[in-house]
Amino acid sequence: MVGFIVFWVVSFPFLFIRPERFKKPFFFSSLGCGVAMVSMMIWSLSVARGVGPVFYKSQNVPETSRWSISWLMMAGLNQAIGQKAAGMANESDFSRYANSRWAFVLGTCSVQWLIGIFVALGGLVTTAACQIIYGKIYWNPPDLMMVMMDNGDGSSASRVGVFFLALAFTFAILFQNVCGNAVAGGIDLAGIFPRYIDIRRGAIITFTAAWIIQPWQLINKAATFVTVLSSFSVFLAPLMGVMVADYFFIRHQKIKLSHLYRPEGSDYWYTHGFNWRVIPCWIAGWAPTIGGLIVSAGGMSAAPAALFQLYYTAFFTGFSISFTTFYAVTYFFPVTDPGSFDAYDEWATFTPKEAARLGVIPNDNAEELVNTRFGASGYERQGPKVLKGQELDTEKAAPVEISEKAK
Repeated sequence: MVGFIVFWVVSFPFLFIRPERFKKPFFFSSLGCGVAMVSMMIWSLSVARGVGPVFYKSQNVPETSRWSISWLMMAGLNQAIGQKAAGMANESDFSRYANSRWAFVLGTCSVQWLIGIFVALGGLVTTAACQIIYGKIYWNPPDLMMVMMDNGDGSSASRVGVFFLALAFTFAILFQNVCGNAVAGGIDLAGIFPRYIDIRRGAIITFTAAWIIQPWQLINKAATFVTVLSSFSVFLAPLMGVMVADYFFIRHQKIKLSHLYRPEGSDYWYTHGFNWRVIPCWIAGWAPTIGGLIVSAGGMSAAPAALFQLYYTAFFTGFSISFTTFYAVTYFFPVTDPGSFDAYDEWATFTPKEAARLGVIPNDNAEELVNTRFGASGYERQGPKVLKGQELDTEKAAPVEISEKAK
């Protein structure tokens, strides 16, 4: 708990950084974390001169185990996806700051397929090498660094080395926590209560509410931590199923941008601001798997096998059920004008060439507004750039020339 208090206090000032300015802090924190991880791996290999049995020795499923290897693999796959589920559900909060669609796609694919594999392999190699050095397996970096410092008899070299390793890991976790948890929650709250809450206020509320769940209790036991990661699949997979069905299959990736910012007469206002179709479909997705989460968290190993099996497939089961039910409900109770988009590029979203390709009437001021952001941070509303000799047309949100007579 003491560590959480210190981490919370140190992290709090970073909530005041606007999301569009996260690029540089994230770059340096990610770079520092990568250097620390590689340095730790090289040091362990040089001292151990090899890797321990955990790297190459296979393990058989105990005969007393209730589950076959296939179900254990499915549970591991569900846990692996679960730890990424929050980022998958919230990625649009930050992809909107990308300069192009491919910038986001390239970044996501490279991180997941290349860096993600390297980080997992680096952690395994470091753990296996340290198994030779200390005769014990340490999967948790903080535990391993404590052993490294104790094994060095508290020498200045060991303390300095552990300090810089811990500093790099701390800042990486700090920015990930601020961005992925606090700011993402702030964006959600700002979307629900835009009149009262902006992104910064929402982030502070989310950050403060973290005390309620007592996160220091979640990492005391490995089994508890794994259960927490798996629970993300239970609730977020159905939500993603609804989102994919709505955007890709019902609306065919076409959105009326002008209707996103008007409560009256908007196709997305639904029933007093709520799309009633989503709630029952979301519940239908997690209802079959919630029982497995409860018995797993409670350590009820004697519970019916079907509960665990559904829980081990929570992501795929929840996604499929919510996707199918939402598509079916929307078929019988259709939304207003799906698959339509603005005929006129009101917000100067596209360049003239892009607008022509999409069949949209281009905004005459698109060239001047191509780098203009409307409320990009959510903290304050930023209007389009008004050049000398122009004034703002509030109807089209674009600068127009001021005639000499009007002046």
